[in-house]
Amino acid sequence: MKVKSNIIAAALIAVGIMVLGFALKGGIDRFADRDRVVTVRGLCEKEVQANKVTWPIVTKEMGNDLGSIYNNIQASNTAILKFLKDNGISDSEIAVNPPEVYDRLADSYGSDQNLQYRYKVTNVVVVTSAQVEKVRELIRKQTDLLRQGIAIVAGDYNYRTSYEYTGLNSIKPEMIAEATAAARTAADKFAKDSESKLGKIKTATQGQFSIDDRDQYTPNIKTVRVVTYITYYLED
Repeated sequence: MKVKSNIIAAALIAVGIMVLGFALKGGIDRFADRDRVVTVRGLCEKEVQANKVTWPIVTKEMGNDLGSIYNNIQASNTAILKFLKDNGISDSEIAVNPPEVYDRLADSYGSDQNLQYRYKVTNVVVVTSAQVEKVRELIRKQTDLLRQGIAIVAGDYNYRTSYEYTGLNSIKPEMIAEATAAARTAADKFAKDSESKLGKIKTATQGQFSIDDRDQYTPNIKTVRVVTYITYYLED
């Protein structure tokens, strides 16, 4: 009877050791799987129209009498404001900056006292508007001001027309979802090619959103871009 009990006890111990062995193997396999990962990148890009434009209208006057220069600037501003308002630009979208006066004689340091014109004055009227297409149309029509004898200065790096897109928050969720889906597709393909299955996400990193001109010729069209990096576990 005692021998039989010993045999049963030994059998139970053996079974227990076998079960423990299988459990340990499964745990080791799962632990090994934790080291098998794939990191993929998900990209999403969208083209959007700018919804804000800043247009500096620059005129310059030169002369020796500040009073006459001031009168010319006032006449130019009156014509510019009329041109803008007649074409649908409101007062709230217009700002007239104080003239910038450069005294060439004062800055010549005695090297050239025979200047034809002493004063050079820069005058800027700034249009800031959400009516992007309307302003673009007016930029093309600014020759109407030239016909009135108002010379608009173009190409000044300090006074460039700029376009912005301010609706990023409205498209962020959709773009993040698309970037994440693109990353998942790439990870699925990698897992399939390596005869594995895709597991849970280990880590995920969302890059910064960037907004750039699509190209140098159409600054009113922007490219919005975001990249996500996701690391997945791989399983057999």
